[in-house]
Amino acid sequence: MSEIEQQLAEFNIRPTAMRMLVYQFIEQQQKAVSLSVIEDYFDKADRTTLYRTIKTFEEKAVVHQIDDGTGVAKYALCEPGCGCDIGLDLHLHFHCTHCNDTTCLTDHKIPKIKVPAGYIAENINLVVKGICDLCNRT
Repeated sequence: MSEIEQQLAEFNIRPTAMRMLVYQFIEQQQKAVSLSVIEDYFDKADRTTLYRTIKTFEEKAVVHQIDDGTGVAKYALCEPGCGCDIGLDLHLHFHCTHCNDTTCLTDHKIPKIKVPAGYIAENINLVVKGICDLCNRT
């Protein structure tokens, strides 16, 4: 069994060829990717299969969705043990206004946020916008 097959098995995801390829593609990225970027990379693959793969990964907490304010959802792999629990995995996201890349800053954790009594937090997404380190070098 390959490492990717083992990773998917840990999330109770059947390791089909396409799921393993999509996982590998996302894992190799240094930034969050949109569904259209995945579709462009796998240009011969069925769009519905790619969409369902991403949704399965999201439901099983393999990836998390990032709303960076661009109107296009982006996806990045979750850290091991994340579970996409807002009490466990709160980290910053950085959106570069120059190159349009969005990056998870997993080493920069967000403190636990309490909402008033009667409110239920379902999702927390903190995006910092500015110029990334690569664009800042030029």
